[in-house]
Amino acid sequence: MVEVLFWPALVGYGEAAVAYATVRTSRAATWGVRLGWLAQTALLAAQVIGADGFPWSSWAGTLNLFVWFLVGTYLIWGCRPRFRLLGLTVMPLAFSLFVVARIGGGTNTGVGSHYGDLFLVLHVGMLTAAFAGFTLAAGLAALYLWQERRLKGRAPDILKMRLPPLASLEFLAWRTILVSLPLLTLGLAIGVIRQQRDGGSFDEREIMTLVAWVVYGGFLASRPTGRRAACLALGGFALVVVARVALAGSHFT
Repeated sequence: MVEVLFWPALVGYGEAAVAYATVRTSRAATWGVRLGWLAQTALLAAQVIGADGFPWSSWAGTLNLFVWFLVGTYLIWGCRPRFRLLGLTVMPLAFSLFVVARIGGGTNTGVGSHYGDLFLVLHVGMLTAAFAGFTLAAGLAALYLWQERRLKGRAPDILKMRLPPLASLEFLAWRTILVSLPLLTLGLAIGVIRQQRDGGSFDEREIMTLVAWVVYGGFLASRPTGRRAACLALGGFALVVVARVALAGSHFT
């Protein structure tokens, strides 16, 4: 069942990644996102049914879950025509990471872990959802910088592209970070409490996650605007990439 459900999700994400390239095919891209996400949702449900415990405790499993959160967050409002270029950023990333999760075995039936299921649901689930939100905020920030540059350069086609206003991009990025930071805080706190109880110590991934928390916390506290806000959102995302990719591994193996 899991094997069968992977392919329609991959095809949906791949179709969207290509179809968002033009305005004419953007509606078809939106349906690709929706159908792919529904197929991945069914895949995750099949993993839950077939696994003995929490099925996403490996790095590839959390990557699979990350893609689901990322696309699901994008679906909340990103499928509007004005956000086509954001889809052109999000969906190729989702497609690529979904393939990596597949290669790493994250889309197969999950394996068990000696950690409790409740701990893994709260810790892994909250951190993964937070990282997905930060990734979407980075996409909004990148679109802001690109659009601002085009406007300042008075690009002849800028008014024909039906892009969202800069103020909307800035506000949505800020609101996405506002929702994601409490999830990161709770997920990180749960992990630290459990680690201290078990007598563990901080590793590089946890330290980088904590640095990302400081950056995003400073972002919300200072409420920057314009280019500075976009650059800070992208800087925080760079830390997320290091924590999730460069230091890939699992605390739970």
